[in-house]
Amino acid sequence: MGEARDNDAYEEELLDYEEEDEKAPDSVASKAAGESAKKGYVGIHSSGFRDFLLKPELLRSIVDSGFEHPSEGKDSSAPILFASSSVQHECIPQAILGMDVICQAKSGMGKTAVFVLSTLQQIEPVAGQVAALVLCHTRELAYQICHEFERFSTYLPDIKVAVFYGGVSIKTHKDLLKNECPHIVVGTPGRILALARDKDLGLKHVRHFILDECDKMLESLDMRRDVQEIFKMTPHDKQVMMFSATLSKEIRPVCKKFMQDVMFSYRLQLEFRSHLFSIRPYLDWRHINSCNFSGSLPI
Repeated sequence: MGEARDNDAYEEELLDYEEEDEKAPDSVASKAAGESAKKGYVGIHSSGFRDFLLKPELLRSIVDSGFEHPSEGKDSSAPILFASSSVQHECIPQAILGMDVICQAKSGMGKTAVFVLSTLQQIEPVAGQVAALVLCHTRELAYQICHEFERFSTYLPDIKVAVFYGGVSIKTHKDLLKNECPHIVVGTPGRILALARDKDLGLKHVRHFILDECDKMLESLDMRRDVQEIFKMTPHDKQVMMFSATLSKEIRPVCKKFMQDVMFSYRLQLEFRSHLFSIRPYLDWRHINSCNFSGSLPI
């Protein structure tokens, strides 16, 4: 029923932001920092984070990242975080409440910080239980996301994070899960599914299911099947968050198949007008029936 409604019905007036407020520092362009920064782990002024009532430990990590003053976000000593992000202002308050989120925003707008901070804010670590699962389409991206979780959980020593992807001996990963089960797991669908099928990775306690660059995984039929199988191994009652720079009209309905109950859908479109960002956000509230993957996902 919601699909029949035109997206334009939800559009609000354009908001303009100066380009210099969103621009990455020159140092990000270097190859060494570029791989880590290409995802655009955007940060905002630390006082802005305080508005979200985040844990003191998270705020301390944010300040350690160099955000005591807005101008420091453009300093070359902080190549990964920069400027301020309307994506975070709009999405984090919803995400930390446990709402399902779809976020479409240009690379460099801070999507990663949304799910990293909101997950760390909500998680209550229990020994031997995986509480959050983050899937992404490449091992490089998985490693970068794991690094961001580790960085912002510096003052949350009880929270353990681990990354799993192909190219590494699966025995190494199985031993790690057996000896020191992480609370947050980041990985590629193929390796995560292999570990889950072998019962080495338990997913029955997952409370946060996250797809980064979700379009890349859902457009690939093989990877989509892996994601679906993993999803069905997790509890019905959980938070689902999906992030991407681009979401085609064909992929959006697929994303929504993973959502249930009331869904918060946040979409950010960017249009370049000389030196201005024109940002068009809207909220789309819909009631989604309980997920049933039996023939319901197009493949």
